[in-house]
Order: sequence, then C-alpha cells, then structure tokens
Amino acid sequence: MIAKAEIGKVQFEKKPHFLLLDALRGVAALLVLWYHIYECFPLEHQWFNHGYLAVDFFFILSGFVIGYAYDDRWKKGLTAGRFIKRRLVRLHPMVIAGVLIGTVTFLIQGGVQWDGSKVPLSMLMIAVLLNLFLIPNIPGALFEVRGNGEMFPLNGPSWSLFFEYIANIFYFLVLRRFTTVVLAIFTALAGAGYIWYAIADVAEYGSMGVGWTLADGNLIGGLLRVGFAFPMGMLLSRVFKPHKIKRAFLWCTFILVGFMAVPFISVNDSTLWNRLFDAFCVICIFPLVVLLGASGTAGGKRSETMCTFLGNISYPLYIVHYPFMYLFYAYIGFPDTFRTPAETWPLHILLFFGSIFIAWIFWKFYDRPLRNRLSSKFTKL
Repeated sequence: MIAKAEIGKVQFEKKPHFLLLDALRGVAALLVLWYHIYECFPLEHQWFNHGYLAVDFFFILSGFVIGYAYDDRWKKGLTAGRFIKRRLVRLHPMVIAGVLIGTVTFLIQGGVQWDGSKVPLSMLMIAVLLNLFLIPNIPGALFEVRGNGEMFPLNGPSWSLFFEYIANIFYFLVLRRFTTVVLAIFTALAGAGYIWYAIADVAEYGSMGVGWTLADGNLIGGLLRVGFAFPMGMLLSRVFKPHKIKRAFLWCTFILVGFMAVPFISVNDSTLWNRLFDAFCVICIFPLVVLLGASGTAGGKRSETMCTFLGNISYPLYIVHYPFMYLFYAYIGFPDTFRTPAETWPLHILLFFGSIFIAWIFWKFYDRPLRNRLSSKFTKL
C-alpha cells in the first residue's frame, strides 16, 4: 500500500524518500563547517577553499526535492497558502533559533562591532527583528551590528535562506507552471547569466562566494546562484529516471569533498580560472552528484543509520554553527588574525564536533518536535 498524506480534505500519495540526498546535504553542511572554521585564515591555510559552493548544492537539492514532491500536486488541490505554510514550518523554526543563538553570542562577545565600536541595545533589537523576519540589513546602517556588511549579522548563513524563500515564492508563482522544455530554456539562460557573472567578477571577490551582503553586486550574484541552481534541481526531478548505482553515497561524497577541497586557483595573479572552476562545479558536477545520489540506496543498517543521522543534522548544523564562528573569529583576532591555525587547532576540533552535537540537540529537542506540532496544527500533514 502507498501511504497517503492529507492536505485539508485532499489526499496525496507519499513518494519514496531520497535518503542519500538527505545524507549528502549533511556532507555538504560538514564541508561548510570546515570551510568556515578556516575561512578567517590566509588562503594557504584554508581547508575546502571552495566550501561556499555547498550553498549552490543546497539550492539544487532544494529544487529537486520540491519539484519531485509538489509538481504534480497543484492540479490535485494543493494551494499556494498550504505550500507556503509547509515551507515556513520546514525552514523558519531554525531561522528563529539561529537568530537567538546569534544574539547571545554577540552579547558574549561584548556587543561590539569588529572594530570595537559599542552597539547600542536599541540597534541590536532592530537587528534581531530584521533577522527574525529575514529582512536584509543595509551595509553601513547602525543596526548592521557587526560592521562588515552582512545581510544577517546575527547569523550570517541566513542569507541563503533569504534566497531560498525567494526561490520558493518564484516556484509557486511561476516555475511550477513551466513545461519541462520551457524550464530547460529558463535554466540554460540562468546558467548563462551565472557564467557571465563569474567571468565579469562583478563583486571582485575572485570567486562565486557571493550573496551574503547587499554590497558590491552581491544581490545580483545571489539571485543568479539560486536562479540557476533551484530550477536546475527542478529540471533534474522531471527528467530523472531511477537507476540502481552501487556505492552511490561514497562516490558522491568523494566528488563533493574532492572538488570543494581544490585550492584557490590563481594564475599570473588572475582569478579567472578560479571563477570558471566554480561555474563548472555548479553547472556540471553538482547536478551529476544529485542524479547519482537519487539513484543509490543506503545499502545496509549501519549505512542507513549514518545517512539518517547526516540528513537529520544537516539543516540545524548549517544554521547553528556560525554564531560560534563569530566567537572564534573574535578570539583569533579577526580581521587581522593574530593567532595562527597551529596555535588554535584544539578549538577547530571543538568547533567541529561541538557544532555537530549542538545541531543534533536542536534537531532532537527543538526542530523535529516543533515542526511536527506545527505541521499537525497548521498544515494537516
């Protein structure tokens, strides 16, 4: 028997769950964690120099899962209101948790910007409200409390949730109505825009690690990142034909780790090849990884348990880890970085395993039970 899920008075068949894709989301979250631990050090000391591309991988996964789960439900009674409720229930509890953790760590840090300027409590409260509702901060504004231009200075990674919500809104307004051919054309055009942005180096970062601020053309960069990756994920969900691929999780993990671990590429002081490498990963490699991951199975009890764990902690880990990075960066002397990796390596280990443990705690005792309660009350699912 195929299980049924009920939305109001409408019933939908529950589709098979892609456990390996959840697990790969967890792998990508771990790579982001390592990337952020070393991000404040000089490039030659950094691990996973291309870890920022995990966000593009998240966007592709999101488009794949949402397209697979919802594309055929609109003609069966699914409404925009119910879809929005489901997405809010899935995403926003951890957004709120991240802001609260970020506020606490900001106060522990002393309530100051990176240059030591004291932030008035009133400005902090405005920042809290803006962060809670995912309203981007304006660079240089008094309530941009860390002073380095972040959209969401109490929990930097929330910027990707901002673009995730934009993608979700665009999905139920426009993308879901596209035929597969039109969706493919749209994705190709978005991919061309992504390549243009990479070649032009609009933000002058030397990479596609853009979107986290409203300054330096980052808004356009963020829109192009999600504007290609999310529709690409949808397109993959429509053309995907399941095949049984042995050791798919290991192959996918190897590919993700390998490509994100490639050092920053600079040739004759030009970063063009680094930016083209970013585009190659996002446009060619990550879609392949998603297809491989969707074609594999866990292959055993232990493997299934590990994949389930990685999937469970993936989103909480991405959200909760960065407030502790702020404390770490303050300790090592960001932006001057007067403590070296060799002097601080025990903290790296503590941050890595501590973040995983905290993410599991939030999933177990906050995110999962709260989402279950909200789903039962508001979405009838």
